Amino acid sequence: MTIADNQVVQFHYTLRHGEELLETSAGKDPAAYLHGHGNVIPGLEKAMEGKEVGAEFEVTVPSADAYGERHEDRTQQMPIKHLQGAKRWKAGMVAMVQTDKGMRQVTIIKAGLKHATVDLNHPLSGKDLTFNIEIVDAREATNDEIAHGHAHGVGGHHH
Repeated sequence: MTIADNQVVQFHYTLRHGEELLETSAGKDPAAYLHGHGNVIPGLEKAMEGKEVGAEFEVTVPSADAYGERHEDRTQQMPIKHLQGAKRWKAGMVAMVQTDKGMRQVTIIKAGLKHATVDLNHPLSGKDLTFNIEIVDAREATNDEIAHGHAHGVGGHHH
């Protein structure tokens, strides 16, 4: 099967920035996404398009097609009570914050008793990312998945 819009694609990946290993699905269930619906970064979706199930390849996605460029002026002070993921915060830690656009990752610049200064850039913004991909499976998406705009079941979203 060739990867195209409205298919649920399952894949294993290893993600690196330069020589640094950032993330891998090795030893876990493959990741799954609904192709053509913006569920993965644009550069990765573009690289998957037209590939066959069983394909193994490497692609380097420039930051513009991944998590975007860094903006040094994107910092904000916020109450520590809004930060999720730890009890005590230190500079460099990544926290989750609920926003009007859903959950977002922020990086702590400085943490005080009641407030923290955070970097609103995604932790991977400004970085060119190299993916090693193995496409494990693909299937036609169900009408429900297409209507919801994401994959259901293994590796996807559960309602």
